Amino acid sequence: MATKPPVAAAAPRRARRGRTTLEAYLLIGPSLFGFLAFLVAPVVIVFVLSLFSWNLITSPQFVGLANYRRMFTDSQSWHALLNTAYYVVLNIPLQTVLALLLALALNRRMRGTRFFRVVFVLPWMAMPVALGVIWNWIFDPRSGIIDHIISMLGFTGPNWLTSSTWAMPVVASVNVWQYTGYTMLFLLAGLQAIPQQVYEAAALDGVNAWQRFFRITLPLLRPSMFFVLVTNVIGSFQQFDTVFVMTQGGPGQSTTTLNYYIYQQAFQLFHAGYAATLSILLFAVILLVTIVQFRYFRKRTIYDFS
Repeated sequence: MATKPPVAAAAPRRARRGRTTLEAYLLIGPSLFGFLAFLVAPVVIVFVLSLFSWNLITSPQFVGLANYRRMFTDSQSWHALLNTAYYVVLNIPLQTVLALLLALALNRRMRGTRFFRVVFVLPWMAMPVALGVIWNWIFDPRSGIIDHIISMLGFTGPNWLTSSTWAMPVVASVNVWQYTGYTMLFLLAGLQAIPQQVYEAAALDGVNAWQRFFRITLPLLRPSMFFVLVTNVIGSFQQFDTVFVMTQGGPGQSTTTLNYYIYQQAFQLFHAGYAATLSILLFAVILLVTIVQFRYFRKRTIYDFS
């Protein structure tokens, strides 16, 4: 017949369990504090601020949902959102394709691959503001190297940064140049994680190179592709520094992204409450796009060799 453990034996176990729980909370404490202080708290503060009218000087005044009604009737905010979407469409596909091509090239066994990996990642390590200044000079219509090369070929280049047609593609091209190498690193890691047995089995079955790429490489690269697309899309929606340095949202409002419009409302027009409302809109758009990406990449291709 089973007997209950004595109370004297159960007490040390409870004490050890309590010490283990305390140690666990102490270990996760710094990360939990950072999560609450630098992620959750700012989101709550921005949401609360969106219910007020505040010029950063006088005391905030509660206005309820007035900022949200203003946002839905503000054509400039929706124009800025469309500009942001246009920037994302220009940036993400080209950056991803170039990064994938570089990753495929550097995944081969050849001399100098380590050197080229470093070279391609170097632009990502540079400061975006410094890059904006340099590329501003490169695309200068009078002294820029781009127009100089075009004129040597007998053509006349457009006014890149003062043209409402070309300004946004130029800004997007700078971002592509800076972050393609960074994206390439993650895709290269994903390529190197694919088991070679899969390719060997496909070669024995007579599968050609294109079939291997579309039926093996791309499906097994899905986790890495998911990571780079989610992070790059989020970063593209938050574009600010390159626009600030190169175009200041112009010409007109052709390069005014939503993040730059938030900056204008908060620190140029001193509409902090309305800027907080626009931040909520940006957060909602990024969240929606991220959820769509999660649903698309939910299915994973797995080859079991056990």
